Amino acid sequence: MAPGGIGNRLLATLPRSDFDLLAPELETVVLDHNAVLSRAGEQVDYVFFPHAGAISLMVDMADGRTVATAVIGRDGVVGSLSVLGPSPSAITAIVRVAGTASRISASRFHAAFARSPAIRHAIQSHVRAMLIQFQLGSACHALHPVEARMSRWLLQLRDCVDQDVLPLTQQELSQILGVRRTTVTLLMRNLRASAAIISDRRGQIEIDRSRLAAAACECHDTMRREIEEVFSMGMGRSRETALSRDRRILTSEPGGAG
Repeated sequence: MAPGGIGNRLLATLPRSDFDLLAPELETVVLDHNAVLSRAGEQVDYVFFPHAGAISLMVDMADGRTVATAVIGRDGVVGSLSVLGPSPSAITAIVRVAGTASRISASRFHAAFARSPAIRHAIQSHVRAMLIQFQLGSACHALHPVEARMSRWLLQLRDCVDQDVLPLTQQELSQILGVRRTTVTLLMRNLRASAAIISDRRGQIEIDRSRLAAAACECHDTMRREIEEVFSMGMGRSRETALSRDRRILTSEPGGAG
């Protein structure tokens, strides 16, 4: 497996030989708050495997409004869809909570992806997890009240960073939700009254996770459960691929069983 020092969960699922296809090209980078990792309409130059922090995938509308479609933390990867071909990114990836990541050029990542079934399985698991976020998020946006949706987003961000203090402003939350800043101000007031939000000042939001979960819609728990199931299946598939490859190597060696 990948070295224990690698904080990205996808990289950690890779057998050593497959991880070594990426390792010489990986560099650790700091993800600064509000840094843009990829921009809609532009080619993807780098693929990022976050160790810590949270990145939101944003859709930018022609009138200047934005809305988030997914959030990525240490379970995922930013820029992986570039393996589908040289086309401009459809989304803008913005760092919402600062952290660190392993970064590799898109061209080097594509080469390793083509050579390694284990890397392909890991990325396929990630893509399935993203599709779950996209599909449930779309239904949530259409059917659930904005307060429940904001609670869900706060919980998703909290899951990424594993702490109850989130360095977010109300303006950033309005961009994620696709609503006016005044709407977020009202929602925060309601959540403070229910004690789901402990404090909201100086660009930081402190939450009470259990109370916030009660205010959120069922989509948060559904996403977590289904994404974890996809991830667990992907880990098992990677192990099976590595064992199968090792068996082929052993049986092909002189004196092997084959």
